Amino acid sequence: MKILGIIPARGGSKSVPGKNIKKLDNKPLLQYTFDAANKANGLSDVVLSTDDEAIMKVAKQIGLKAPFKRPADLALDSTPTLPVIQHTLKYFIDQGVYYDAVCLLQVTTPFKTSEFIDKAINKFVNTGTDALISVQKVPHKFNPHWIFKENNEGNLELFTSEKEIVTRRQDLPSDYYFRDGCIYITKTEVLLEQNSLYGSKISYIESPEAAAINIDTLSDWRMAEDYLKSMKN
Repeated sequence: MKILGIIPARGGSKSVPGKNIKKLDNKPLLQYTFDAANKANGLSDVVLSTDDEAIMKVAKQIGLKAPFKRPADLALDSTPTLPVIQHTLKYFIDQGVYYDAVCLLQVTTPFKTSEFIDKAINKFVNTGTDALISVQKVPHKFNPHWIFKENNEGNLELFTSEKEIVTRRQDLPSDYYFRDGCIYITKTEVLLEQNSLYGSKISYIESPEAAAINIDTLSDWRMAEDYLKSMKN
């Protein structure tokens, strides 16, 4: 299967200014994801999608292909991920280059490894699903069966609408998962023909703890710095 790795890196980050090329332990944040993607055996090609000249310059320095500049209207705070992927695919289709699937790799999850990327790709290929996403288990204290919501009378009722709360952790009915943004893999036909990032059949892979560190705020950045320090020690 021919899979295109796409690394989206929009300019204009507000929570952490210049986040995508800001140095984390003397290396641009962008480089962590590229290094892992570049070593992954399951990716046929890896490209950057960005609207920012400074990010393109750094990409060139580290060897990451940036064959086009993303249009400004696809680089807004409100821009969804799907049209960014579709824009990249259509660029290659116009060049006569076709891919069976796309692997989206976020810069903000810098500690994924090439081995983890390949493990995700192998599962995606073997399961034959429309998409695969990386996830983490919801901690038991946030299990939907232990969450309350306010009803019309201003009182609390269980989110699941059950009559009685499950009293013991061991009796919770199942595990729940949330997507952590580390990896998304989707068939091209689902992205372009169904106009969907997920399709109707989704498989999953659990991210290692480090791979799930997602840098969105300055406190997340400090967490990433602490992780690197712990690895050195």
